[in-house]
Amino acid sequence: MTEAAEKILSYGPCCDHCLGRFFGKRGHGLTNDQRGVAIRIARSVEQNIPYDPFSGTCWICGNFFEHVETWAGRIVRSLEGIEYATFLIGCRVPPMISESEEMVISDLSLAESEPFKSEVNREVGKAVAALTGKTVDFKKPDVVILLDPSQDSLEVQINPVFLYGRYRKFERGIPQTHWDCRACRGTGCERCNFTGKQYQDSVEELIGRPSVAMFRAENAVLHGAGREDIDARMVGTGRPFVLEIVSPRLRSADLKELEGAINKSASGRIEVELERWSERSEVETLKSNKAHKKYRIVVEADGAPSADAFAKAVKSLSGAKISQRTPERVAHRRADKIRERRVLDIECTGMEAGRFIVEVTGESGLYIKELISGDNGRTRPSLSEALGLPIRVTSLDVVLVEEKQGE
Repeated sequence: MTEAAEKILSYGPCCDHCLGRFFGKRGHGLTNDQRGVAIRIARSVEQNIPYDPFSGTCWICGNFFEHVETWAGRIVRSLEGIEYATFLIGCRVPPMISESEEMVISDLSLAESEPFKSEVNREVGKAVAALTGKTVDFKKPDVVILLDPSQDSLEVQINPVFLYGRYRKFERGIPQTHWDCRACRGTGCERCNFTGKQYQDSVEELIGRPSVAMFRAENAVLHGAGREDIDARMVGTGRPFVLEIVSPRLRSADLKELEGAINKSASGRIEVELERWSERSEVETLKSNKAHKKYRIVVEADGAPSADAFAKAVKSLSGAKISQRTPERVAHRRADKIRERRVLDIECTGMEAGRFIVEVTGESGLYIKELISGDNGRTRPSLSEALGLPIRVTSLDVVLVEEKQGE
């Protein structure tokens, strides 16, 4: 080790941290700076020369580690007003430091070095923990602080919190998520009254506004288990969703209090049940859950078919495998392909103002309006085809979004 250390020191003044770090994976229960001091002492004994403690400016790190406490103090100040229990330190390594380290490691074939970045993250993390009493978390920290020594700056990233719940939508004409104005793409124009929105409200915004206020967050993003058409209501048990609260300065909240605030502000339009806290991994699970859905639809048919003829046509679709080409109404924004989905159950449950009421349960991805109308032959078989008459959906409600067992 002392022979390798002699070669390392021949490059220029090297602080104890950097000298010890070139042998950082050897262990021995020492910190890198303690290891660096030990190497200098061993070198002094072996060569029978006076002990020469480090002085001057380290050619590798520029004496970064003399300022660990200063960085820690800056970090603590930057976190004032942010609620957090866990944190993680990161570092953007200046290119000159990285290149200098790599040159020595490569030239001397050193196999036990620890990167500068690792020591910075650890030592600054220890100092912040000592000042705050907070805990370092490598997997799911509440906040991440990135140091940039070359710019003498730091950046605080507040990780989101996630809530799981269900929503019901009672008002037709509200999209699930925010839509930018088609004309100006969100910049604001006369067509959208300079709001940048295609629709003035969405389920996401009706849930998100009270949530952003309560968590003092930047934004809220709704991740739904599928989505209903804009002109459809979502009733019954509601649609599962995970709400992502972006950059929350507060992380704890009473979910029942938030639920009440949302339902009060959006009364008559939507309603939510916030069931529990969630996490990022559940977003992917929710979106990949191909849940069956049940619909209640009101349809009208040309030619005034009899109730018996209509019920017979409906019954013919129960259990049927449906071939659906991408509907004309969404072909402008979805790939043109043919999908096969199954009708799990369908029945005519009565009449309303001369129109038929149909309840249908289908596999995820079954286009219900097209199952009824046939979409000019793009969906087969269809109720229109089975009856031999043009049929239209006049209203559609989603009444059940099933959850997979164990969700």
